Amino acid sequence: MFTLIDEARRQAGFWFDAAGLGKDEAPFRVAWQTQGARLRAYGNAGASGPAMLIVAAPFKGPYIWDLLPQVSVVRRCLDRGFRVYLLEWARPGPGDNFGLEDYCHRFIADAVTIIQKETGQAQITLAGHSLGGTFAAVFASLLPGRVLRLLLVDAPLSFGPESGPIAQLAKALPDPRPLSTSLGSPIPGSALTLLSLCAVPEEFILQRYQDLAASLPDPQALALHLAIIRWTLDEFPMTARLFEETLQLLYREDRFVRNALNLSGERTGIGRLRAPVLAVLNPASDVVPSGSVEAGLRAIPELEATVLVYEGDRGAALQHVGPLVGRNAHERLWPKLLTWIEHGES
Repeated sequence: MFTLIDEARRQAGFWFDAAGLGKDEAPFRVAWQTQGARLRAYGNAGASGPAMLIVAAPFKGPYIWDLLPQVSVVRRCLDRGFRVYLLEWARPGPGDNFGLEDYCHRFIADAVTIIQKETGQAQITLAGHSLGGTFAAVFASLLPGRVLRLLLVDAPLSFGPESGPIAQLAKALPDPRPLSTSLGSPIPGSALTLLSLCAVPEEFILQRYQDLAASLPDPQALALHLAIIRWTLDEFPMTARLFEETLQLLYREDRFVRNALNLSGERTGIGRLRAPVLAVLNPASDVVPSGSVEAGLRAIPELEATVLVYEGDRGAALQHVGPLVGRNAHERLWPKLLTWIEHGES
């Protein structure tokens, strides 16, 4: 059933594209590719600015970082002369069974190696939104010497009592293995969306209609709103192993903050972070409550950490993605983030 829903949503996406309501991405080349992932490289290879790797979230289209020219994080970074790369995840097939070791360690490490060779920079800035930010933070704890700075945009760190409705739903669900077996392998993207919708219905249903009503008098806000709704139709399946390990090790057992996450034969956790962190809090969204981020940062008081707050936007449709695509975010927030990436201060 969910596979059919995925296909129906993809077909709806084609109609959005035909009406000119889809993405408008910057040109890129594929710098590296393997089964499960590929590395996009943007802009001028001769640019001398800092190298930045964006780690996409695992089950939505990565182009939310480059949705439209006027609200594109990728283009803002290129305008500052950065060497911009994005690690995107391939749609897993029936035989793929990648897990946290692959998404948080192996794939990112291979991408970083390519970037280091192309740019000559020994350390890079790592950036991620939502669960992509969590994966970036785990990688930075495993290989701290390869990360110069860590930018986390509305990305959960702690999955304790302050972690909000999605984490609480994950804890309330039965053992993830029978659940993933019942959903099929790989787990259809629409099934993952349904779980999120059940946890935060007001954000994924009510909020988008409130934003639509607010955007109707503003053509630019309405165009952005529709482009984001189009983006929501692109749902990537997730391997059963990644689904089970994310649910069990991160959400249910909170192993990253407890410094008890075993990956690639190594025990790691948030206490091993060494790179300065800039975390963007998003009070307008309950997908990643601010308390999840703040509790994670409190676990490492000696770490150099900066916190900025996203103030919300009209046209963002889902405020969870507002820090990446909102007009206010690009006018007020991203200039500070780019200065921090460049100079270590906002």
